[in-house]
Amino acid sequence: MNQASFNQSLLSFLDDSPTPFHAVETMKRQLNAAGYQVLNEQDEWVISEGGKYYVTRNDSSIIAFTAPTLDFAHRGFRMVGAHTDSPCPKLKPNAHVDRFGHHQLGVELYGGVLVHTWFDRDLSIAGRVTVKTAQGSLKSCLIDFKDPIAVIPNLAIHLNRGVNSEGFKVNPQEEILPILCGSDKDFELEAWLIEQVQRQHPDFNVAAVLSFELSLYDVQKAALTGLHQEYISASRLDNLLSCYVGLQAQLDAKATQPSLLICTDHEEVGSQSACGANGPFLEDVLRRLVPNPEQYTQTVQRSMLISADNAHALHPNYAAKHDQLHAPQINQGAVIKVNNNQRYATNSETTAVYKDIAAELGLAVQTFVVRSDMACGSTIGPITSSEIGVATLDIGLPTFAMHSIRELAGSEDAFKLYQVLCKFSEREHLMG
Repeated sequence: MNQASFNQSLLSFLDDSPTPFHAVETMKRQLNAAGYQVLNEQDEWVISEGGKYYVTRNDSSIIAFTAPTLDFAHRGFRMVGAHTDSPCPKLKPNAHVDRFGHHQLGVELYGGVLVHTWFDRDLSIAGRVTVKTAQGSLKSCLIDFKDPIAVIPNLAIHLNRGVNSEGFKVNPQEEILPILCGSDKDFELEAWLIEQVQRQHPDFNVAAVLSFELSLYDVQKAALTGLHQEYISASRLDNLLSCYVGLQAQLDAKATQPSLLICTDHEEVGSQSACGANGPFLEDVLRRLVPNPEQYTQTVQRSMLISADNAHALHPNYAAKHDQLHAPQINQGAVIKVNNNQRYATNSETTAVYKDIAAELGLAVQTFVVRSDMACGSTIGPITSSEIGVATLDIGLPTFAMHSIRELAGSEDAFKLYQVLCKFSEREHLMG
């Protein structure tokens, strides 16, 4: 695969994945096409040497792994981790709001949304809906309206004179409700959802919508941009960019060493869920593969995790926000993230492994350390490392406008990281 085809597939992946549920569904399609077998957590597993498998939890988290050998205790796993969720407005359970001549939707902000970027955008809705069928069974399905059906209009500057000098301040309860249509049009939320479910799932005979998890998203397509197309502009780059890179490396690396990809939900709100990195999903899978306690510990201690999440690129308009000796540039390579207070799980040995592989490929590596007078974010790296005890490296691709409705990354960086992750997945010996 060359960089051009890699990036075109990346753009399609981003467009096909408006929610974590859709991201997992998109990954499942690629894994199925590559011959991976689906496992169900409710079933007894039979793992065969040479097999390739994946398992999902909550439809929004996925683990895929290869088993070129079943001697996991002596070989360990080469793991890559990312997260499927992104900050966005999500519909409240009683979402329909009819006020002042408009049908609107009540929403709750999920994660650290850069709120002002959601105004004046063409928005659609996607997610998971659980219904009761006419036969009396409960079923869940994914829906995606795809068309622009909602908008959050800005307040005119004539009514908000201080907005440019005093800052953009938003009341999330009152001022971010998207408008669907005028009140003179008939609108009933359940009927609207039933119609969409039936349209996208004609085999369902829906009697009632019981619940839903629906998100707003921007319908503008992902694109290559810049004078020389040196940037990728898209929604949800944090962190579907890493999910895509990790998936392609999982699919394309030579299956000589056990490898594992884990993409989990709820990182943007702390990962504390049954399907989040702070939950038992990864450990549950590993203990089913290695039920012997002593061999389980051996497996973990012979493994390494690369936690891939976006990194803050040096913004030319805000250069003072960076430590100038640790200020990553877009398209200058992946970024090793370091924090001595363990907000990142990187250590000197995991750093050395990555740098050694990158040097073999002739690829540059950058380093990010947050300014000492600023708070540091975190990733699934420290969570996973402390949960199961695996040696971990935190890495990311340099990005502008993280948590905006539309983020910006380099069109060269993702392919470079993919090359390193392929070699990492094939590497038999980490140290020594």
